Amino acid sequence: MSRRQSYDGVAVAVPVTVPYRRYSTKGAHWFIGAALDALVERSGIAKDRIDGLTVSSFSLAPDTAVGVTQHLGLSPRWLDHIPTGGASGVMALRRAARAVQAGDADIVACIAADANHVESFRQMLGGFSHFARDASYPYGSGGPNSIFAFITARYMNTYGATREDFGRICVAQRENALKNPGAVFKVPLTMAQYLDARPISDPIHLFDCVMPCAGAEAFLVMRDEQARDLGLAHVVVRGAIERHNAYAEDPVLLRGGWLRDRDELYAQAGVRPEAIDFLQPYDDYPVVVMLQFEDLGFCEKGEGPAFVRSRSLTFDGDFPTNTSGGQLSAGQAGCAGGFLGMTEAIRQLTDEAGQRAVADARLGLVSGFGMVTYDRCLCTGAVILGRSS
Repeated sequence: MSRRQSYDGVAVAVPVTVPYRRYSTKGAHWFIGAALDALVERSGIAKDRIDGLTVSSFSLAPDTAVGVTQHLGLSPRWLDHIPTGGASGVMALRRAARAVQAGDADIVACIAADANHVESFRQMLGGFSHFARDASYPYGSGGPNSIFAFITARYMNTYGATREDFGRICVAQRENALKNPGAVFKVPLTMAQYLDARPISDPIHLFDCVMPCAGAEAFLVMRDEQARDLGLAHVVVRGAIERHNAYAEDPVLLRGGWLRDRDELYAQAGVRPEAIDFLQPYDDYPVVVMLQFEDLGFCEKGEGPAFVRSRSLTFDGDFPTNTSGGQLSAGQAGCAGGFLGMTEAIRQLTDEAGQRAVADARLGLVSGFGMVTYDRCLCTGAVILGRSS
């Protein structure tokens, strides 16, 4: 296997969140446009200087990124459409970084956005994957709740995890969300409330599930000297990986592609897992967070339950995790959920996280997970971001 080029010289800046709304009649184009407008306003960069664009959205269909260029009056010389859900943030960053390094673009806007109106979630699921739908619907299984109930039960039976173990993740993330003005959930969550919540698809209960909503996330990618010249607070890319359809031979997902590539990730960054100051893992369900603790090397496979019992996952704890509240408490705006950890990490490392700031943070790891079929997700990725010196 060839040794991949480093990401030296790449800066990531201007984290943008278009405020989440539980429901909205506005379409994905509107939210993408609002994100672009915020990127231009906050950066002071004229729109016609943005010569690269990535777009991630489920509800934009049948339109793609190229249609967005006409609608928003852009003329990029580099363009990518990345429909990979929870892995889209890492993938967008990796592709934009390589475009900037190659000189194919100077400033790339990476945007993810989705709408959410009544019935839109059901419609999205119906067209999400015909392959997965045709394989699972005849057996009465449909949508991510039943799929991740299957995965969660397998994990619990294999490694002895309890609902309380998953509850520790959900309760801690809710505490983080209370310091995030943009989070959908505004009230505390106790362990008792978590355990007593109504069942959705055994063993998944209400607070194991994300809240679908409408909104957008975005950031800019450019060379670090350009970010400095523009006076933009920014972070640097220390390493990044992605993998698709990893461990296809496993009958049910119990490990993800991070496990195959994590050594290369840390080698790129020149650090070990213990050097990471905070983790922003994709969190459509708490079992996925548990898998990332293990597969990113913070504990051994099967030790996730013991790990969460011995750690504090809040922003001021000894292992800060999803400091925005994550999707479980900040909300899941479709593909923007795959960008949420990225924008939060940028804020943490540029002193924009406010009351939920992780003290003295220098390195953050963001991981993505997306495109669920009937027994697994197909896409994984991770990036280590560092504070700019």
